[in-house]
This record gives sequence, C-alpha cells and structure tokens, in this order.
Amino acid sequence: MPTTCSRTRRATNWLPAFTGVIGGLLAGCSPGWDLHHMPPYDPGQYRLGVDDEIRVMTYEQDQFTSDFRVDSSGKVAFPVAGSLQAEGLTTDEFAAEVTKALQSARMLRDPNISVEVTAYRLVAVLGEVAKPGQYPYQPGMTLLTAIAAGGGFTYRALETRAYVARQENGHTVVGYLKPYDYVKPGDVIKIYERHF
Repeated sequence: MPTTCSRTRRATNWLPAFTGVIGGLLAGCSPGWDLHHMPPYDPGQYRLGVDDEIRVMTYEQDQFTSDFRVDSSGKVAFPVAGSLQAEGLTTDEFAAEVTKALQSARMLRDPNISVEVTAYRLVAVLGEVAKPGQYPYQPGMTLLTAIAAGGGFTYRALETRAYVARQENGHTVVGYLKPYDYVKPGDVIKIYERHF
C-alpha cells in the first residue's frame, strides 16, 4: 500500500514540467525577448563620431592647437588643412590624418600631433528611469551607470535587460544589453516596464 509520502511524490512529479512550460510562456511575453544580445563594445577601441568634441594639439606650434567638433557629415574643419574625415577613426588615426594634411599643405615639415576627446556624444536613457533624458557618455560607462545618470530605476522597471539602438557603420542596430554590458556613445537605451 503506498504511503502518504509516495503519493505526495507522485502527485507533484508534474510540477517541474508545468513550471518549465509556464516559465517559457512568461519568457516569451517578457519585453525584449525577441531581441539578440548586442555584441560587446570595447571602450578601449573608441572611435570618433558626430558631435564629439576634440582637442588637436600640435607641440611647439601652438597656432595649430585648437578645439573642434565633429560635424554632421563626420568631418572636422581644420584650418589650412581643410575638411578632414574624423568619424569612424580612433584619436591616433585622426592625429595621423591631421599630420598628413599639414605636411601636404607644406605648413609643417614634421608635425607632432596628438588628439584627445574633450566631450563625448550623449547617451539617451528612456523608459522606466526616474529622469529620462540625454546624458554625457563617460569612458567605461555600463548600462547600470547610464541608468544611475538617469536617476535609477523606477519601481516598475525590468532590471535584467534593456533595449538599445546603436549606430554601427552608418546603420542602426537594435538588441538588448545586460546590466554590466558597456554602453557605446550615441546609444539610445530604453528600460522596459515589468509585466509581472
């Protein structure tokens, strides 16, 4: 004769399967379930983009040292050297472009150029955060630090993932980020509302 314990065990054998089915259904209903995980962004490989502000420094030739903004066409209007492509280049690559342009213009024989970013593109944080808006990117910024800039999660926020729209090679790519994933300058992030 079956004991009470064995009857209870048989009666609950369906529970893991049922829980798995319900979990799968709920996952299919959760916001962003159909998006792919955004490929990792390496902040050490930063590339210039529209609206970045940079300082071009020419050592021992202060007249060529100045601040610039990358314009809507991805270029920088550099005195004498003309309009130089900056978007998509690292600061070292752009410094090399400035060097070549100054040599071609015969302004400097052997210029020593360096470039630094003085103000990065903005990151937009929307949805379930206390203060939605646009915030300055900071090197090494993660999804969590972007959310902190926006005042933190609301009580309704889904905290495990967020929608992101990102510019890659002139195209908009969408996917999701996890809390400790790096944010890229110019990202548009949306924090979802929890359904359960």
